[in-house]
Amino acid sequence: MKRAGIIALVLWLSFTTSVIARQDVSRPLSPEDRAWVEETLREMTLEEKIGQMLIPAMSPVFMNRESEEFRRIERNIVDFHVGGYHAFGGDPVALAALLNRMQRLAKIPLLITADLEGGPGYQFRGATRLPRAMALGATGSEELAYRAGQITAIEGRAMGIHVNFYPVLDVNNNPRNPIINIRSFGEDVALVSRLGQAYIRGAQENGQLATAKHFPGHGDTSQDSHLELPVITVGRDRLEQVELPPFRAAIRAGVAAIMTAHIALPHLEPERGVPATLSPAILTGLLRRELGFQGLIFTDAMEMRGIADHFTPEEATLRAVRAGADVILFPVDIERSFTALRRAVERGEIPLERIEASVRRLLEAKARLGLHRNRYVDLDRIEAIVGQHDHQQWARMMIERAITLVRDERRVLPLSLQEAQRVLLLTILDAREGWREGPPGAAFRVELLKRHQNVVEVTIDERTSRETIEVIKKLASLCDVILANGFIRVAAYKGSIDLTEGQLDLLRFLSTLEKPFVFTLFGSPYALSVVPELPTYILTYEYYPEAERAALRAILGEIPFTGKLPISLPGAYPIGHGLTTTR
Repeated sequence: MKRAGIIALVLWLSFTTSVIARQDVSRPLSPEDRAWVEETLREMTLEEKIGQMLIPAMSPVFMNRESEEFRRIERNIVDFHVGGYHAFGGDPVALAALLNRMQRLAKIPLLITADLEGGPGYQFRGATRLPRAMALGATGSEELAYRAGQITAIEGRAMGIHVNFYPVLDVNNNPRNPIINIRSFGEDVALVSRLGQAYIRGAQENGQLATAKHFPGHGDTSQDSHLELPVITVGRDRLEQVELPPFRAAIRAGVAAIMTAHIALPHLEPERGVPATLSPAILTGLLRRELGFQGLIFTDAMEMRGIADHFTPEEATLRAVRAGADVILFPVDIERSFTALRRAVERGEIPLERIEASVRRLLEAKARLGLHRNRYVDLDRIEAIVGQHDHQQWARMMIERAITLVRDERRVLPLSLQEAQRVLLLTILDAREGWREGPPGAAFRVELLKRHQNVVEVTIDERTSRETIEVIKKLASLCDVILANGFIRVAAYKGSIDLTEGQLDLLRFLSTLEKPFVFTLFGSPYALSVVPELPTYILTYEYYPEAERAALRAILGEIPFTGKLPISLPGAYPIGHGLTTTR
């Protein structure tokens, strides 16, 4: 048996024997659970029903009970009866302790959501950081996608997170997409569909509700809906071929929830400037009736400018509910949304039955999670579950198997460094600010220096002058080996995925030098289209420390290259391309 297979088997055995039996939240409700749902709904006031449809956000840090922030949370729970809360970042124990305080305030158990796209460790310190979807796409492995869902569910539930807004099922077929990009499994519809299904099963068989997003598909846009309202002009036939199949697959897999996209699709919604989130034709007509989806529909964040720049908080809330949304996520103003909904029902503008249909779905979700029996987090179990060794080993395997060798024209890999060789380690940042997981390139540098001490380090970013770049060119001419690492971050409100012209010019110059030159790209994988001269080109689809360490191990031949492109590189390489090496 090959070494990788042995490691996978050992991990599987140790992992499965350490997992405590967990609730499968995709199962049908029992008669007792159903009775709780109906009895609870029957006893709720109109205000309580409306509040269930609102989920605001908070940062889970310690809060004194007299602090303004905690008083705001308390008011939202007690006065506006919110159905849950979304958690952004922090410490697992602090999160769990705060959630227990919040649950004690709530008459009906709160539904806690989070964006765990990079695993629980992307948001919560000390939890397991997993590669995002495109890296999993590069592995092509349903098993690893399942494990990613499983690990995220196990650690997430241990911290008190019930719903993960993942997987991203957008088909990233636009290389200029600044907001989906590496968050997608890739460009191939079948790949996105099968890995999405595997992730959903892994999550929901281990106690966490999965959310497929962003319906009906945010992959073919060059705009960020956090900043503006993208318009998708493709027709229904193309949607049926590309955008919709992954969501159909998710529904077949029993996905618990679907999140809407703040994008306009004129061929589906005739009213100009109305995004999918506010469209009855898309949410009720297409998603509910045609696709047969019976689970929860979450809006994307209503504070995003794709919505907020065009509609008042009241108008956005009422339109979303009329369109078919069950949950208004991150209302711009809780009180205004709450009041608008209550008045609309009291005036007969929105039928009470429409509100109750959404509340019933929310209560069913809470019952599937077992929150009517126990809504609290056991703080004593967190340290044994969150960030456990087996999870870390799986995470390392995932990123190692994702690393893709796209090109090695000069056959410099695996790189063998001689003691006398001077190495130029060049770190290229598309932006100086905004890196949340430590200084980019730091982990690569530390690991390189453990193996080779004769290293000259240079970092440039979008503000680096042309004069400095000319100095770096001269320095490169004096070095024997060049390792250049590009970091291109994909993030909300950023709006671009480009290197500067000066940075690109430097890469073109380095490509002309007759010496080993290895370029590794961390993040958006599409740079080869603007610098086709690169002789050795490696992709990681990520930019966190373990991705840097894995890339260096592959460059030095300590692990093989096995990843395959889950996207095409326009004018260069097709989906599925990737050079394979052995140790």
